[in-house]
Amino acid sequence: TGAETGDEYRIGQRLQLRLVELQDWIVSTKARVVVVFEGRDAAGKGGAIKRITEALNPRICKVAALGTPSEREKSQWYFQRYVAHLPAGGEMVLFDRSWYNRAGVERVMDFATPKQQEIFLRDVPHFEEMLVESGMQVVKIWLDISRDEQAERLKERREDPLKALKTSPLDDVAEAKWDAYTAARDEMLRRTHSIIAPWTCVRGDHKTAARLSIIRHLVHALAPRAIAKEVETPDDDVVFPFELSALSDGRLAR
Repeated sequence: TGAETGDEYRIGQRLQLRLVELQDWIVSTKARVVVVFEGRDAAGKGGAIKRITEALNPRICKVAALGTPSEREKSQWYFQRYVAHLPAGGEMVLFDRSWYNRAGVERVMDFATPKQQEIFLRDVPHFEEMLVESGMQVVKIWLDISRDEQAERLKERREDPLKALKTSPLDDVAEAKWDAYTAARDEMLRRTHSIIAPWTCVRGDHKTAARLSIIRHLVHALAPRAIAKEVETPDDDVVFPFELSALSDGRLAR
């Protein structure tokens, strides 16, 4: 759900201007920005990224959406293929799924061994600490969605020819393994949320509200005060910092 109203369109256009200003600031200061988008299948990661990038220069704001690793990549250090996509000075990279595949789909589908999963959960906070200490700004966003809304969106994918490219063999598994994905999400958030690289959660059932709130969050998290002051803070019913109580108080879908 979440067709854009006239007011939401106008708000979105104003936010696009703030994103352009943020881009110019990133270039002028040689900042290095990483934004990680994770979430359930059909939670809206791709749509949010498309909304963010539509007015930005693709040479500055880049999208990394890595496919299935090759046999050679499988033999490398797990983080190696992601490191190749990290930003240089004056760049922002949006990861449409990221190294957190190991804590999500690879866990649920048994694409990684329990030992590999445990090593990842142990190592990823140190990996992200190295990124931040090297001068990168790291923003991690978990897009959540209710079970009913996911089912409706996956049904649309199957029935709408224009959305056929979004379908994958994992779509049906996403519904069948809802509880397994919930358990994987909970452990991932608990063990990889940190002061230096925290998770921000987004309730994504209403697509437009989620996208606008994500843009607001990015501006406030990354931009200098002169830019951020022009943007309302995100709706805290939509966007909130992760905390353990969110796993049980209804803010995250179960």
